Amino acid sequence: MTEPLEKRLEKAMAELEAAQEAVARTERELRQASFAVLSSDRAVRATAGPQGELTGIEFLENKYRDMSPQELAASVLEAANAARLKMNRHVMKAMAPFAEPSSNVPELKGFELDWERIFGPEVLREDDEDTARAGQETPAWRDALGEDGED
Repeated sequence: MTEPLEKRLEKAMAELEAAQEAVARTERELRQASFAVLSSDRAVRATAGPQGELTGIEFLENKYRDMSPQELAASVLEAANAARLKMNRHVMKAMAPFAEPSSNVPELKGFELDWERIFGPEVLREDDEDTARAGQETPAWRDALGEDGED
């Protein structure tokens, strides 16, 4: 026997309210998020804010003094782009559940988000760093020193 319309509507409203609260909570958390990434030559640390904006650049250990302008620019761009990509992937993972179909209300089918169109194609590429780390733990000494490439 099928559920009465009032009961289904009540479930749908409860799920909608829960989703609205979860979206608001996620938005608050994302507004506080930031990611810092070191360039591969460890000369530059760039930090991206919640909208992917560049919020900080640090030149580490005076390495920039021995770099050509082109090398320094490449290090800055590499770190900034990697930090922005990390933030974009974080936003994508945080918001993805809200696009999924409802398990309690079959009429709510969810919707498709074009992450590539929103953030660019690199956001969908496999994250080499996460893949490399998945099979190995970060050595304790790197954790203690905070030298895992991000803050």
